[in-house]
Formats: sequence, C-alpha cells, structure tokens
Amino acid sequence: MDEEFESGIVKKFMFINRKAPFGTVYALEVLEMVLISAAFDQDVHVAFLDDGVYEIKKGFKPAGIAMKNYSNTYRALEGYDIEKLYVEKESLEERGLSEDDLVVDVEVLSRAEMAKLMGEMDVILSA
Repeated sequence: MDEEFESGIVKKFMFINRKAPFGTVYALEVLEMVLISAAFDQDVHVAFLDDGVYEIKKGFKPAGIAMKNYSNTYRALEGYDIEKLYVEKESLEERGLSEDDLVVDVEVLSRAEMAKLMGEMDVILSA
C-alpha cells in the first residue's frame, strides 16, 4: 500500500468532470474514483466544468441512448462525507443553466475562483 496512505496523511483530491454524461464512460469512471478516494479518507472535491455540468442536471433521461441514469448517485455522495461539490459559473451560463437546474447542492465559483481552488489541491484528476 502507498506509504502516504499508511501514515495517515490526508491529501486534497479534486476530480474534474468536463465531459457530458453520455457517449463515453469518463463521467461514470470519475464518479467511481471519487467514491474510492473517499474510502481512503482523503479530502475529496468534485468540480463540474464545461459539458460536465450536464452530469448533475435535473431531468437527464438517457433511456433513448441505452444508458443508465446515474446522475442521482451524486445525491448519495454526502453519505460518504463528500460534500465539496463545485460548478463553474461560466459553464452553467454558457449552457443556459442555473443552480436550480442541478440535482445536488453545489458551490458555484467563477473561473478565477475555480482556478484558485485548483491551486490548493495536492492531486487533480480530470476527465
């Protein structure tokens, strides 16, 4: 096992979701990595940028593309002590969405604020 995990050092992880929740497996795989990181008691942050904001949009109905709707799984993250969810303000606005269109509570940050937050992370993984 990694020495850092054994010694109890907590790292700040940020998982960045940039892809729409359909057409690829990236979005679902990021969600799985988030859950695994939380299992190791790391400080987990999840950010939704670009088309990644669609992952947490209310009313996502992927049945027509033979895909399971997992967006409601994000509601369960709180049960895993994953409460640091962020959305880039400009990404929402560019897609005609608002915070009210999302299935989970998030903190909306400007691009500049998001960049600052990313600078505070130990590990950043993006899909």
